[in-house]
Amino acid sequence: MEKRSFLLAGLFALLLAGCSSSDSERYAINQDIPPDAPITLDHIEDATPRYEPYSLGGNKDYTVLGKSYSVIDNPQGFKQKGKASWYGKKFHGHLTSNGETYDMYSMSAAHKTLPIPSYVKVTNLDNGKTAVVRVNDRGPFHDGRIIDLSYAAATKLGVIQTGVANVEIEHIDTSAHKKPKTSNHPKFIIQVASLSNAENSQKLADKLTKDYQQPSL
Repeated sequence: MEKRSFLLAGLFALLLAGCSSSDSERYAINQDIPPDAPITLDHIEDATPRYEPYSLGGNKDYTVLGKSYSVIDNPQGFKQKGKASWYGKKFHGHLTSNGETYDMYSMSAAHKTLPIPSYVKVTNLDNGKTAVVRVNDRGPFHDGRIIDLSYAAATKLGVIQTGVANVEIEHIDTSAHKKPKTSNHPKFIIQVASLSNAENSQKLADKLTKDYQQPSL
């Protein structure tokens, strides 16, 4: 009995230690930094907007640091101005809010309330540069900041040098690229009569079309 109690106490202590772990224990780097070798603008292409169903993960309302956030149901026409920041090597290779792996070399971003994934056009109001990014993460959770750019996106927009920048973001509607749903109902032909008189055949076909809202031959 005493041995069992000792094991339970040890397990409880481990759980407490896990719950109290900090970001410094989760990430190998305490302070976020760019990669060792900077990339050039020649290798950075905008994200290509395309229709994607929203992810199962990362799209529920949530609370961070005591503040609650509601994910936008319909982002069409969404625009926002504020400050952009960026994140790089510290988070590279870790999971994003929707379960993807963060790649600092991709044209991606984090936003607090846009549905995931979303595509947005980002304009750096300080220098006029623009870029298209794919939102697949949540953040930044700092007052005044509206978007966290990947290292690649921040490089293209000229945000790396300043750390933060004044930006405008515009949601890009991809619903036009959505493939129409195909009917699950099987298509078939039923022969209801075999008539030699063309006039009677046409009358019957017209009646069936009117009654059943289906083409009759």
